[in-house]
Amino acid sequence: MQDASFSTPAAPLLGIDLGTTNSLIAVWQQGEARLIANALGEVLTPSVVSVDDDGSILVGQAARARLATHPERTVAAFKRFMGSDKQYVLGEHRFSPEELSALVLGALKQDAEAYLGCPVSEAVISVPAYFSDEQRKRTVFAAELAGLKVQRLINEPTAAAMAYGLHEQKCERTLVFDLGGGTFDVTVLEYALPLIEVHASTGDNYLGGEDFTEALLQACMRDWGLKPETMQPQALASLSDAVEQFKRELGESGATLRWSGDGEPREWPVDELKLQSIWAPLLARVRAPIEQALRDARLSPRELDSLVLVGGATRMPQVQQLVAKLFGRLPYRHLDPDTIVALGAASQAACKARDAAIDELILTDVCPYTLGIASSRGGDVTGAFSPIIERNTIIPTSKVQRFYSTHAEQKEVRIAVYQGERPWVRDNILVDSFDVPLRPTGEIQSLDVRFSYDINGLLEVDVTFIESGQKHSHSIDRSPTGLDADARQASEQRLAKLKIHPRDTLPNRTLLARLERAWMQSLGDERELISSWLDAFNQVLAGQQATDINRERQALSRALDDLRY
Repeated sequence: MQDASFSTPAAPLLGIDLGTTNSLIAVWQQGEARLIANALGEVLTPSVVSVDDDGSILVGQAARARLATHPERTVAAFKRFMGSDKQYVLGEHRFSPEELSALVLGALKQDAEAYLGCPVSEAVISVPAYFSDEQRKRTVFAAELAGLKVQRLINEPTAAAMAYGLHEQKCERTLVFDLGGGTFDVTVLEYALPLIEVHASTGDNYLGGEDFTEALLQACMRDWGLKPETMQPQALASLSDAVEQFKRELGESGATLRWSGDGEPREWPVDELKLQSIWAPLLARVRAPIEQALRDARLSPRELDSLVLVGGATRMPQVQQLVAKLFGRLPYRHLDPDTIVALGAASQAACKARDAAIDELILTDVCPYTLGIASSRGGDVTGAFSPIIERNTIIPTSKVQRFYSTHAEQKEVRIAVYQGERPWVRDNILVDSFDVPLRPTGEIQSLDVRFSYDINGLLEVDVTFIESGQKHSHSIDRSPTGLDADARQASEQRLAKLKIHPRDTLPNRTLLARLERAWMQSLGDERELISSWLDAFNQVLAGQQATDINRERQALSRALDDLRY
C-alpha cells in the first residue's frame, strides 16, 4: 500500500529553465510554483561565466558585466553549442558548453539551497523542443556535474503551456510561440483539463534574440566603417554590450544608439524602416516553423483560441507585430514570458512527485523529429532516408515499415537509424546502427522494421524476416543519460579544482563589475564621477563593515540605474 506521506514529500520539487541568455529556478510549494531569487534578489540569473582576476569563477550578473571589460575571460550564449565539441578558453581554464552550463546550474542550486535551507539534488529541466538527443544528453550531463539528478527533461514550450494551463484553467487550442535568446520553438497543443495534449512541435535551434542583436551590431559597424578584426577586444565587447542594451530599449519607431567605447563619441540613428530592413531575414525565418507546426497539427490560424508568447525576445515590438499580423489577433501578455517556463518545469516536478494539488494533470508530448532508417545496404551516407515514425507523432507509439534485401546472397542487413527531415541520410543525424545476420535463400527477402518509442525516450527496433520468421530486437536508449564514464570523470575533476566565488559576497563583486563597465563606456565628467564611486566603494569594502557596505552598495546601484548603466 502506498505510504500516505508520499503526496507531501520532504524533498523540494524544483524546476529549472536553463536558458541561452538567462536561467531561472522555481520550487513547488504549498500548491503552487514559486520563483527563487538569486543572491542579488533577482529571479533572472544571466547565463554568463567569467574567470575573475584572482582565478575564481563568477556566474550571473557579475559575469555579464565583465563581458565588456574582460571579454577574453568571459563567455555567454554557450547553450547554442551544447552537443558540439566547441571549447572555450577563459584565462587559464578550458571549458566545454556543458561544463559552463554546469556552473550556471550550480549557481541556481546554491540559490535554491539558500532559499529552502536544505540540500537539493533533483530537478526537472527544460530544453528547447527541437533539441537533438545529443543536446539533451549533454544537458543532463551538465546537471550531473552540478550535483543534480534530472527527473525529467521537459520541452520549453510544453513547460510554458503547463504553467499557462494551470493559470487559466480553460479548454482551448493554443499555439505557444517561444523565442528565447538562442532558440525558437513553436508548439500547438490543446487543453481539455486535466489533459494537456501536444499536437505538433517544431522550431529552429539557431534563431533567437542573440541573432537580432548580432544583426544590429553588424549593421552598425558597417555604417560606422568599423571592422571586428581592427578593433580592440574590449572596444568590440563594449559595442556589443551597448547594442544589446539598445535593442532592449528600441520601440516601434526606432531610436538612436550613442557609443564612445573606443574614445570617439558616435551616434547611430535607426528608424522603423531601417530596423525592418536589418531584421527582415530573421523575421522571415520565424514564419516557416509556425506554418509547419500548424500544418502538422492540421489547423488553420483561425482555429486557434489563444496565442502564448514565451522567451525574452518576444518582448520586441517587431516580433509582437509579426505575430499579430500572422494570426490576426493579439497574444496573451499577462503572463511573464521570461518566467513561465521555469514555473511550468516546477509544475511538472510536482506531477512527477504526485503532489496532491496537481496529480490529476495529464501531459502528453510528441516526438519532434522524424525517425527512420537508411534504405541502402550498409547505411551508406549516399542512401535514402526512409521514415518510420514521423515528426509530431504522439508518444508512446509503435510503427512498422516493410523493406527488402538488396541481393539474393546477402548475409547480413545493416539497420542504420537516423533522425531528421531531409530525404538523404547524409543530411540527417545518425542515432545508432547495428547488423542483423541473414540466412541466404537465393532470393530477395522481405523484412519488417518496427520502431516502438516510449515516453521515457527508449526506442525499441524489431526486425522480422517475413519468409523465415527470423526476429531480431535492438534497444536504443535515447533517454538522456549523460556521456561515457571517462568524459564524466575528466569534467568532474576539472570542475572540482575550480574556486567558485562565494555567494554571500557576490552582490559586492557584481557592483564592482558594473562600475568598471560603466567607467569603460563613459567619458569626461561622467567617467570621473564613476571613478570616484569606484574608489569610494573599494574603500568601504576595505573597512569590512557589513552595514556600511550594504548601504553604499544600494546607493551606488541606484545611481548606476539612474545613469542607465
